[in-house]
Amino acid sequence: MADVKDLLGDAEHRMHQAVEAVRKDLGTVRTGRANPSLVENLTVDYHGVPMPLNQLASVTAPEARLLVVQPWDRGALPAMEKALLRADMGAPPNSDGTVIRIALPALTEERRRDLVRASRKRVEDGRVAVRNVRRDVNDKLRGQEKAKELSQDES
Repeated sequence: MADVKDLLGDAEHRMHQAVEAVRKDLGTVRTGRANPSLVENLTVDYHGVPMPLNQLASVTAPEARLLVVQPWDRGALPAMEKALLRADMGAPPNSDGTVIRIALPALTEERRRDLVRASRKRVEDGRVAVRNVRRDVNDKLRGQEKAKELSQDES
């Protein structure tokens, strides 16, 4: 019986991970508003070591369409600019030597449709991941039931 509880606990944990992955993935979708999560986990090559941008700088959105990246080490500024250029956010980063500003353009109707399509696909991928976890657990329970390791009531 404890084995069933372990299976169900593991399944619940894996389902929560799938939901959190989708939530995090949707947070990186560029909507009409500037959001620090757009660039927080962007990888920057800092002294030969790849590091997330949020470990090298503070990222804020003081206005609806403006992101400000303020590095804690000014020596990392050129590497951050390169990483932001590679991210291809639709707006080039502007640096004044102390901070990087990214002015995000307004979304076009076509781009909005593309974002909706991509978001729907990401959400559906999350649903499929949760269904796969449920199917795996159900298959294991049926296998245990057929092997007489588990009663039909417990299953």
